Amino acid sequence: MPTLHVCALSRLPETVAATGARHVVTLINAGTLVTRPASIAEADHLFVGISDITDALDGHVLPDEAHVRRLLDFVRAWPREQPLVIHCYAGISRSTAAAYIAACALRPDRDEAEIARELREASPSATPNRRLVAVADALLGRDGRMVAAIAAIGRGADAFEGEPFHLTLA
Repeated sequence: MPTLHVCALSRLPETVAATGARHVVTLINAGTLVTRPASIAEADHLFVGISDITDALDGHVLPDEAHVRRLLDFVRAWPREQPLVIHCYAGISRSTAAAYIAACALRPDRDEAEIARELREASPSATPNRRLVAVADALLGRDGRMVAAIAAIGRGADAFEGEPFHLTLA
């Protein structure tokens, strides 16, 4: 069963090792040094340099359609034989949004609210970046349902760093 694993940057090496993942998505500020685990081929690592913001801010990179299209292209090309690891700096906002987006994109038949509830159950601290979700909602033709589902689960519990978790694409 294909799974999406989410973690913080500090937990990336151990999460890749524990899951046997061969593909990684990094969503982190442009210029942040991320050491790709040795078991991940360069072509199987997507680096998306974006800031964790929802509105334009000088000196930061606002997530946009091009970033989300790269994410969608990568997850759709992922062979799903081994897990996919998605991480950001803290494992709370950008990575949880990307996991939610990936689940919605790869399972267009599933209800957005159901996926959002599974995300909340898997990660009490998940607070998906609303900008990423809104852009993906438009690109995937979900007519605002992704945005509404994430709003319905609310802000996650306060945490410095999220605990690693996974979503199954059942």
